Amino acid sequence: MDRRFFLQVAAATPLLGNPVDEPVYRRVTRFQPVGAQGMPGPYPGQVVRVHSEGAIDAASDKVHRDLVKQMLATGIKALTGDARTEDAWARFISPSDVVGIKVNCSGAPRICSSPEVVAGIAENLVAIGVPAKQIYVYERFDNQLQSVGYGKYLPTGVNIQAAEASRRSIMGYDPRTYVETSFFGEDDTRSNLVRLVSETLTKIVNVPNTKEHQAAGITGCLKNIAYGNFSNVDRSHRYEKTNTLSFIGTLAATEPVRSRVVLNVMDGLRGVWHAGPFSEHAKFRFYPKLLMFGTDPVAMDRQLIDLIEAKRKAESAVSLWDRSPKHIGRDNTDPNINHYIREPGHVEYASKLGLGVYDAAKIKLKAIEL
Repeated sequence: MDRRFFLQVAAATPLLGNPVDEPVYRRVTRFQPVGAQGMPGPYPGQVVRVHSEGAIDAASDKVHRDLVKQMLATGIKALTGDARTEDAWARFISPSDVVGIKVNCSGAPRICSSPEVVAGIAENLVAIGVPAKQIYVYERFDNQLQSVGYGKYLPTGVNIQAAEASRRSIMGYDPRTYVETSFFGEDDTRSNLVRLVSETLTKIVNVPNTKEHQAAGITGCLKNIAYGNFSNVDRSHRYEKTNTLSFIGTLAATEPVRSRVVLNVMDGLRGVWHAGPFSEHAKFRFYPKLLMFGTDPVAMDRQLIDLIEAKRKAESAVSLWDRSPKHIGRDNTDPNINHYIREPGHVEYASKLGLGVYDAAKIKLKAIEL
């Protein structure tokens, strides 16, 4: 192995060949942490939530772009305390950075990182001097990414790039940066990092959605930067009892992902409260009409758990934390039936890896109404 490499080894025991409850992980990366940059960042345990009733019309699904811009400006300034929007963004990004905007398109085109939100972020980056050609809107799968049509909204020159032009293509992944583990004796035990992240980007703005996930419990900040930045991750939820509890945080804590994700902007204009992360059934979509801001992905996902739980309770659906076998099945039209035993505990697990604050009593939430 090249001497520039070093191993981040979670345990020294061999990788196992049978289904396991506590997987053994081996991280292989040539990247070192970058000072205090990255998760949980300069604002641990802090979340700003901006709600605007007029941001999106639930009947037509039409987004009010000017209100979204106002929400972005209000939220980022509330997080940093700056009076000027440009100064707030400049705390995270400099003109010399090559910036990735990590979108989530698994529920596209109905549920995804809204083009209006993504374009607003890109416009703010350009405003502080980042050339458009140094900005990449990216996702793993090209068909999902293209279904959204981001190009019609973004500043001219911004790149749109997917790791996989065709499913299971390996060219968009870095063969030298991966997390290795065996969940059930599978042939391919490596999950490789998206090559764009390891070879091009210097900073990442994470733009997840407000979604339930049938295996992980929620798809928020952590899952978007974990499963959204590595290959071969669906193997963690092939069976009713999954390995999402530990895998999500392990991937998110791997360098250079941990250091390069400097800001999270959670898009909660639309959401999914059941049968996620996709959006096959309109009855499970809802409209929180909010954006959340923070550098701490754990604290933000803690808020997302509460949001989804509240919606499920209002719909008389079982809790995300329910583990009863009687609620396991293949009918994804019934809100009390789920394919897997959900693992929303992956958020607390990630906190134990140093990625953020999970204790609700220690999280400072600033709620703003526009």
